[in-house]
Amino acid sequence: MLKTIKRMLKMHRIFIAQDLKKMMEYKIDFLTGAFSFLLGQAINIAFLWIIFSQIPQLKGWSYDQIIFIYGFSLLPKAIDHLFFDNLWLVGYSIVAKGEFDKYLTRPINPLFTVIVERFQVDAFGELVVGIVLIASVIGKVSLQWSVLNVILFILIIPFATLIYTGIKILTSALSFWTKRSGQVTHLVYAVNDFAKYPTTIYNNFIKTVITYIIPFACTAFYPASYFITGENPLFNLGLTVVMSMVLMTVSILVWNKGVSAYESAGS
Repeated sequence: MLKTIKRMLKMHRIFIAQDLKKMMEYKIDFLTGAFSFLLGQAINIAFLWIIFSQIPQLKGWSYDQIIFIYGFSLLPKAIDHLFFDNLWLVGYSIVAKGEFDKYLTRPINPLFTVIVERFQVDAFGELVVGIVLIASVIGKVSLQWSVLNVILFILIIPFATLIYTGIKILTSALSFWTKRSGQVTHLVYAVNDFAKYPTTIYNNFIKTVITYIIPFACTAFYPASYFITGENPLFNLGLTVVMSMVLMTVSILVWNKGVSAYESAGS
């Protein structure tokens, strides 16, 4: 077991070094991507500012509160982007090209190997923007901070991250039967844009979808609303924990079933 763990860590370090090398080789692409991301976030924030310049509140939520929710939403998304982004390639090309064979020949769990093979350094930009947005309004929002809440804040982020990861594992696993499922992942992932804002501004159908079916609201609005209001901790935080565990359990079961059904391209 110890040898296996050491081998995993060594492999992870190798993959990180390779990604850093690639980033340095393609600095223009990296800088262009970072600029595009920052521009997109700036446009979104400007859009919110324009709305709130005309109205004081949106369904009872102030501009600073929504900025806090928006910033919070970027934290789990950035962590997932940083560590688990290689799952996109499973649905887009790895299975379709028969490249998944190499993971089956290694003495390590294929899912773990897929995950550690790619380390997305540009996710740090997403993480920094989220932290900056939260810091910019932390003195303007009546946050319910205490030692317990600081601990809860730190603990809830990994669970929120697992929702993003679980959705990617589940949708990418469909490629074991369909060969390509990247578009499905992309379509489902697009729903996360709804999570950057309070669910109270949506109709009941959208609210139900992003809470219980594709639970991106559990990655941002519900936990963030607890830290803003201090209300309903069992629901706002508990729902995030429950949904992440259910989603990860289902996604891993589907993944394992898919690996069993996998047929190399051309076979």
